[in-house]
Formats: sequence, C-alpha cells, structure tokens
Amino acid sequence: MKNHFLWITLILLISLNACKSLQEKANDQFLSGQYQYAISSYSQILEDDPDNQEANLAVAESYRLSNRIEEAGPYYEKLVEDDPSFENLYRLGLSLKAQQKDEEAKEAFEKAKGYTQNEDYLAETQRQIEAINLAAGIENYFPNHVLVNYKELNTPGADYAPVSSENFIYFTSGRRASGLYPADGSPYTKLFRTRAEGLRVDVSNIQTLPEFQNEEGLNQAAIAISPDGNTIIYARGNSTSPKDLPETALFASYFRGSGFTQPIWMPVNEDETWWNSTPAFSPDGEELYFASNRPGGYGGVDLYKATRLANGDFGNAVNLGPNVNTPGNELFPRPTADGKFFFSSDGHPGYGKLDLFVAEKDASGKQVIKNLGENFNSSNDDFAIFFTEYPKEGFISSNREGGEGDDDIYFFEDKTPKPKIVNVLLNVYTKQRVAGEPDAVLEQARVVLYDSENKQEGGDFSNSNGRVRFTLEPNADFTIIASKTGYFSKSIPYTTVGKTPNPEDLIQEVTNITLDTTIVLDQLILEKSIVLENIYYDLDKADIRPDAAVELDKLVQILKDNPSIRIELSSHTDDRSSDEYNQDLSQRRAQSAVDYIVSQGISADRLVAKGYGESQLIIKNAQTEEEHQVNRRTEFKVIEIRE
Repeated sequence: MKNHFLWITLILLISLNACKSLQEKANDQFLSGQYQYAISSYSQILEDDPDNQEANLAVAESYRLSNRIEEAGPYYEKLVEDDPSFENLYRLGLSLKAQQKDEEAKEAFEKAKGYTQNEDYLAETQRQIEAINLAAGIENYFPNHVLVNYKELNTPGADYAPVSSENFIYFTSGRRASGLYPADGSPYTKLFRTRAEGLRVDVSNIQTLPEFQNEEGLNQAAIAISPDGNTIIYARGNSTSPKDLPETALFASYFRGSGFTQPIWMPVNEDETWWNSTPAFSPDGEELYFASNRPGGYGGVDLYKATRLANGDFGNAVNLGPNVNTPGNELFPRPTADGKFFFSSDGHPGYGKLDLFVAEKDASGKQVIKNLGENFNSSNDDFAIFFTEYPKEGFISSNREGGEGDDDIYFFEDKTPKPKIVNVLLNVYTKQRVAGEPDAVLEQARVVLYDSENKQEGGDFSNSNGRVRFTLEPNADFTIIASKTGYFSKSIPYTTVGKTPNPEDLIQEVTNITLDTTIVLDQLILEKSIVLENIYYDLDKADIRPDAAVELDKLVQILKDNPSIRIELSSHTDDRSSDEYNQDLSQRRAQSAVDYIVSQGISADRLVAKGYGESQLIIKNAQTEEEHQVNRRTEFKVIEIRE
C-alpha cells in the first residue's frame, strides 16, 4: 500500500512537471509571436483546466494577433465570465462583430463602456457601435459588378494581391512552400507570376518570380510594380532567424541593363522595428503608398504616401490623415487616375473584418469614404483591389467562406445590362403656304437640326416629297430650322420628351420609333403686306397688351430666323374719328409695337414704324363692328433684303 501511494505521488509530480514545461513552452511561443504553436500548446492546458484564465487569454490574444479574431470569441467569453474588464468586453465585441453577430457585439461594447472612464476608450467603443449601425445602410458602390472566385488560380493555401504589368500577372501565394509560418501555421508565401491578358490568366504556366529569387523561411508578399515596369517593391518579413530583420519591411529591385538587381531594404522603412507593407504606386509612378504601424499614426496600421526623390528613392512619408485612417487598420492602398483612392480597412463601417472602401470627393469637394458594398465585401477579410480595366474589371482577395483555401483571388466584372436602344426617326416635311389652297409640298428646302445647346446635329435638303429624315435621341429637346430662297426661314422647337416608351419596358434590344412634323414656309415678297392677327389695343390707347405681345413675339421670331430682312410695321384705324386723330393714334401704335420688338433684342435699324390712320381702309363705309375690326389692323411688309 505504501509503494502504491509513492507511485501515485510520483505520477502526480511527473504530471505537474509536464504541465509546467508545457506552460513555459506555450509562454515562450506566445511571446516570440509563434501564435499558431502557442494556440496548440495552450489548448492542451485547457483540456485539463478549461477555466485557466491565463491560457484562455493567451489563446484569445493569439487568434487576435494573427488576424483571426472571429475564432477568439469563445475564449473572450470565458474571460468575461470571471473578469468583465473593459479590455475583455471590448475584444469580445470585436470578435462578435467579425462574426456579424451585430446585436451581441453592440451589447458587449455597451457593457465595456461601464468599465472605463478613459475618454479615448469610450470614444473608440462608441465608434464601434456607430459603425455597426452605419453598416446597415451601406449601398453597393458598383451595383452591377459581379465577383467570382478564380478557382483555377487558387490553391488550398494563401493566394492574394494580384497586380498586372506588361501582359503578366504577379501575385502572392503559399504554393510550393518549404516551411510553415509559426504565427498562424500557414505556409510561407512567395511571389509568382504568369502570363495574363486582362482577366484571362494562364494558370498552366505559373512560375516563381524570375526577376529575382524568392528567399526561404520567410514571407514575401504584396508586390507593386511601377507603371514603367522598371521597379518592383514588395514586403519581406516574418523570418525566425535572429540574424534577420526583426519586422516586415519594404524591399525594392530595379531594372538595370539586362536584368533586375537583388532586392534592397528601402530607406522609406525608416526604422527596422516598424512594420511596413502593402505598397502601391500612383498612376504616374511618382508616389508610393504603403501601410505602416510607425509612431504618430491614428491606429494599429495606417496608410502613408511617400514622394519620389531626386535619387530615385522614396522619402518624406506622410500619413494620409484621420479621414482615411482610423483607430483600426488600413491596408492595401490603390490610387486611380481619376483621383479616387481605394483601400481596405477594418476601422470604417463595414461587414466584419477588412472591407474594401473608396475615398472620393463629393460635390462640395470634401473627401468622403464609401464602403464598396456587399457585392465586394463579406464578414471576412476583403482586400487588395486591382483594376485591370478601371473601373469595369479587376481582382480582389478574400478569405470568405466558400473559397478554395485560405486567402483566394477573385475577379470582378461589370455586368450592367446593355441598355435597350430607342432610335427616334423624325420625318420633317417642308410645305409652302398658298393663298386659298391647301399647303403644297416644298422641295429642296434646307432643313437643319440643332440640339438643346445649339450644336448642329444634322442637315439636308427636302426631297421631292418635301421630306427630310433625322435620327434623334430620346428625351431630348431640339430646334429645327427650314429655309429656302424666296421664303421666310422658320425655326420650330421639337422635343422627344414623353414620346418614346420606357427602355425598361422594351423586349427588343433596338426599337425604332417614327415621328412626323411639318414646317410651312411663307413666300418672301418685297412690299407685300402681311396682317398680324389678334393685335388689339385698348380704346384710344397705344400700349402693348399682353395678348398683343404674344402675337408680336411671333414677328420677333421671324426676324430672328431671317436676319437679312428689314421691315415696315404699320398700324391702321377705322374711320370713326377724325383723320388727324386716327393718323396720330396709328403712328403711336405702330411705334409702340416697334419699341416692343426692339426690347426683345431686334436691332432698331431693321424696323420702320408707320401709321396710316384711316387712309388704307379694306372695307369702306363699314357698318358692323366686325367690319371696323378688319380695318383696325397691324401689318408688316419686307422693305429690304440685305445681302
């Protein structure tokens, strides 16, 4: 019995020593950033001791620090049960948010606010709550773009961040790896390329980067190539060698003569202990954008811009500011030639972890940030947008569910339905007015079409049927002018607004609508009087009444359409007052009409006012009011045609 107790005691001591060494091993793995190994070691401890707070915290933080915070949820929940501190509740909220458990996340954030009085912590927690609320109203930025997993290009490992240059596509991949990255247990990544034309990628001839050799035992990722193809910049880091650089940094290779140089550490990194990655060139190659956690930023990782110096290096890195950068992380910048700026962020309102955003100017010139929407973003990481044809097509990367492995490459295309085409075919018929007869066909009249901005859209002579045909845009306004020697030119407005069916209601791809209109021209004969109808004056007055102005406006248009004519405008009275009175009244009325026409923009030297009183009665000895009205008339006649 005594030996039995000794044996049990020995077993317990061995177990305690084993647990202690496992604890120490796990601690060492965590502190050295080998988070995947740490998770495995701490998980063994939790099998025997599920309430071990140190192990729960270490596993939760290992998942968070290796960008898998959604998997940290159960461990933060365990921590909150025993220690509902601000840090535990806040990070639980982040995990729930990443899982798109929005209501539970807001509840955790609200509880976290009760465990701190730090104004910065309170503001950041409130920002997370507001971001969840704002995410509910996100609209798709490119509503008709469709995202597709490029299955033939992806592998079970990581494949991401493609860029194209000179008919090649370059990307990052964990294929053909010779080791595992201890932070998350995934294969180390290398740089690859293959031929591509737009979205068509040659997946059968993928090769490692030929410009320079990938290194073993570290990650090489997120490549950028200058617009001229002569500079390659990429991120290099995560080496476990104590002799290597302690942090991820940007390296550059330059084309010199017959090939590219060996990559060198870039001065824009500034400090070996700062993390720098995800580079991108401006469209003109004069600026370098990248992500960095250097001091002085607004959050974990911020976006910066450096300018090309005289020696070809990039320097003077400038933070892009608090409108783009947040207390979260901003990565994978992509400036475009039209001044827009695309990037990924987990700090702006979104659907989960990293989402794709665009910064652009609104109507007032203010920069606004817009989430690209749910046809681009998911509850997982969505990042590294690259346009092969802006803005119609390109690539993004994502580790969303349903992919081929870890990070996958997706391509997108604009699938906006082709609009139904409506052609408006307008037949313009030219005719001439013939006294006492129906209007007759007028051949060889010049007909010109102008758009709403007075730009000529077409012109032709009417055929033997008096017809000219134009093709017009739907829902637009036009002016048609017809002219012919010996006739008054005439302009008429024409609109297609409301005269065509709604394109969404059409079935056929192309629909032709035929419309007709007619322009009647009057003969232009010198000294021939033309009566202006409905020109009335108040008794014994010469003022232009509103109804008379409407009629005079027609004469104004005739003068505008026929800028070479000069006219006499005459007024006539009946014979019911003295000759002298009627003469004076008619002259005043004629002059009043001329003054009105001049007020509408017609030059005074094109007009002559003439009062005839009762000297040219049409009906002599008039008896009825109707007969007197015939005599009380306003006329005009062309007295000169200027060359």
